[in-house]
Parts: sequence; structure tokens; C-alpha cells
Amino acid sequence: METEFHTLGNLFEQLGIADNEQAIDAFIDKHKPLPNNIQLHQAPFWSTGQKSFLQEAIAADSDWAEVVDQLDAMLRD
Repeated sequence: METEFHTLGNLFEQLGIADNEQAIDAFIDKHKPLPNNIQLHQAPFWSTGQKSFLQEAIAADSDWAEVVDQLDAMLRD
């Protein structure tokens, strides 16, 4: 089985957020740092659908999991 490689831009597009580099940088700057006691999908800035997608991506170790982890790390720096 072949898994698909997703970029950060793909993830933002999937989440319905502007996916160009400047918009991604602005989003991360606006929402970081995410406290260590809050899981990524629990952050207050996500919609219900976005929360579900992020939680399922990690729980199912889907092909989105790596880029979701990348976003998580970027929001905690």
C-alpha cells in the first residue's frame, strides 16, 4: 500500500485555511505558542470539523499524521 505525501500547504487547504506561505506563517505567528498541556486538536482556534480532522489524522496514523505533527511542532516553538 502506498501512502500519499502531504505538505503543510496541503494540510492548510484541507483545513479550509489560506494555504500560501505568507498565510501559513501568519497563522502560526498568530496562534503560537500553543501550551504543552493542550493537544493540537484541542486548541480553541479550530472549528469542530478541523478539530475532528486533526484528531483522526493522529489517532489513525493516517497519511496526514506527519504533516499534522509538523504543524503541532511549529505552533509550540
